[in-house]
Amino acid sequence: MKFIISGKNIEVTPGLKDTVEQKLGKLERYFTPETEIIVTLSVEKARQKIEVTIPVKGNIIRSEQTSDDMYVSIDLVEEVIERQLRKYKNKLVARSQGHPTASGSGNNFKKEFFESEEESSEDDEVKIVRTKRFGIKPMYPEDACVQMELLGHNFFVFCNAETDDVNVVYKRKDGSFGLIEPEFN
Repeated sequence: MKFIISGKNIEVTPGLKDTVEQKLGKLERYFTPETEIIVTLSVEKARQKIEVTIPVKGNIIRSEQTSDDMYVSIDLVEEVIERQLRKYKNKLVARSQGHPTASGSGNNFKKEFFESEEESSEDDEVKIVRTKRFGIKPMYPEDACVQMELLGHNFFVFCNAETDDVNVVYKRKDGSFGLIEPEFN
């Protein structure tokens, strides 16, 4: 695995670099040597944050964790990435009806990833427990943000009056708003 480690408002010391490579290096048993793991360490006030992004064949495995200690954040992010990998493995196995192949499929995983005996627990399974249906009327993104605020939600699905596409507005951690627009390939 290739680690790309950078820092924002923090010097990436050899100790931090070693800890990141040691903790996330445990994932090496799953990934091919050319897999890149992009790690960004940052400090904002007393918040110590680590962001980890692993691009894998058309998907991204990503986690960010924040605590008051960077080493705690590193431990937390490693646990989350492991859990995401178990879910992703189950998805791949289910999609290929139990016959996944690492070689020749163009993905970033070693054969051992699929052959490992660790099965996911019930908690790792994705279960849809509720389905909501609602009428969508065209509106502008700014109006959708107002509607989201009125409902007290942190996201809102709507039909964009400008594009006629289904969009999502969401509340960001800093209090600003974000817009998700579809991009068809």
